[in-house]
Amino acid sequence: MLTAVAIALWLGRSGSASRVLAWAMLAVLLIDPWAVLSPGFWLSFGAVAAILYVSTHRVGKPTALREAVMTQLAVTAGLLPLTLFLFQEVSLVSPIANAFAIPVVSLVVVPLTLAGAALSFIGPFGFLMTWAHWVMSWCDWALQWLASAPNAVWQSHAPEMLTVACALAGCAWCLLPRGAPARWLGFVMMWPLFLVAPIQPAQGEYRLALLDVGQGLATVVQTARHALVYDTGPSWNPDADSGNRIVVPYLRGEGITRLDALIVSHQDDDHSGGAHSIIAARDPAWVLTSMPEQHRVLQGAREVMRCEAGDRWHWDGVDFEIIHPLAGNYDETRRKSNDMGCVLKITGPGGSVLLTADIEKKSEQELLLRETDLHADVLVMPHHGSKTSSTQAFLNAVRPKIALLPVGYRNRFHHPNAAVMERYAQNGFKVRRTDEEGELELHFGALPGLPEIRSWRKVHRRYWQDDVDRNAIALE
Repeated sequence: MLTAVAIALWLGRSGSASRVLAWAMLAVLLIDPWAVLSPGFWLSFGAVAAILYVSTHRVGKPTALREAVMTQLAVTAGLLPLTLFLFQEVSLVSPIANAFAIPVVSLVVVPLTLAGAALSFIGPFGFLMTWAHWVMSWCDWALQWLASAPNAVWQSHAPEMLTVACALAGCAWCLLPRGAPARWLGFVMMWPLFLVAPIQPAQGEYRLALLDVGQGLATVVQTARHALVYDTGPSWNPDADSGNRIVVPYLRGEGITRLDALIVSHQDDDHSGGAHSIIAARDPAWVLTSMPEQHRVLQGAREVMRCEAGDRWHWDGVDFEIIHPLAGNYDETRRKSNDMGCVLKITGPGGSVLLTADIEKKSEQELLLRETDLHADVLVMPHHGSKTSSTQAFLNAVRPKIALLPVGYRNRFHHPNAAVMERYAQNGFKVRRTDEEGELELHFGALPGLPEIRSWRKVHRRYWQDDVDRNAIALE
């Protein structure tokens, strides 16, 4: 923006603030056309536009304090719709943080740093940079204290685009100069942003979202008044995992503020890696798992229980049942972790789902020998389509109309196995894959029939997305 102003002055042209903003935006997009996909692009230009909106072409000369307050109010209010749309949360302490951080950094830290860097060549002025570091450390401590305050961040569901546009117009109306008629209408225009919530399943209905977490499994199940997470995806490093990067943002976007239950099928990281983040963010009423209760990813959970065949509960006209493992399986010290996976069957008026974690041939055979009712309309494929699972006898018992495959694109385990996929094809089972379609959302209605399936990549199609060429992958 400074460059745009400098060029205008150099050419002897006077331009309005909006024109300078437009030229700066054009320059950014010429350098990086994909900048429009970055939240920072919209928030940066939105903040400057809000400041220009309340500071130019106004009658009278406001005091410095009033101008600072109006600027902060414009940025906070003007970016509220965009922030909720992009992140589904907004900081309540940011006005206080900006009130002292901006002057401290602008008037103290930056001048001391620049002076210390410039003068260090001609004398012992390095102490100026030490002072800058000391001031910044205190500023950072204050910011950390504010960020850790209770209710420092307010969370909301993902608003609809129409409500965002209405709220932006409302913000502009509220920030009109004093004397403009009916400025209170701007607040009315902002209310749909908060009131129009995502549609929840009705009594007897349920929604299942198979999230795209790469090579792993994470599933969210919603009934009319309850929510459950089955498996939590992998972890990537001490600060990032599928829980805080994918599952919790999904819950926030869907307006799920309370989690009734969390099921962690077994202790493999691609199923349990995000558990701790979900427990910390949504504090589920209880956790059902085959893992040891003292496992680090379960720390902080209110109540941890072992999953055992026969566990049942009923939510809003929908039945949930654990059908594996047996209580005696916990005494088998040489039993593989995969074969301890909690298998969950969900049954509602509109159809049934079988969630099988990573069970292998041994567990499938045990379920068949126990004559468990395995039939389900939808099967989440065992062990990501591995060759160690999905035996023909097991598929004959389940007889799914649709099979869901949670798998990472070009994963290092080479899942799914080609022979297993051929087996599903020969049986006429339609397979939907997360590596091809992203998140898969299934809505089971209150009447019998196939669930309504929504694929993220089909609903939110982008021109750079190509269909996966399975033949090309096989050749490689």
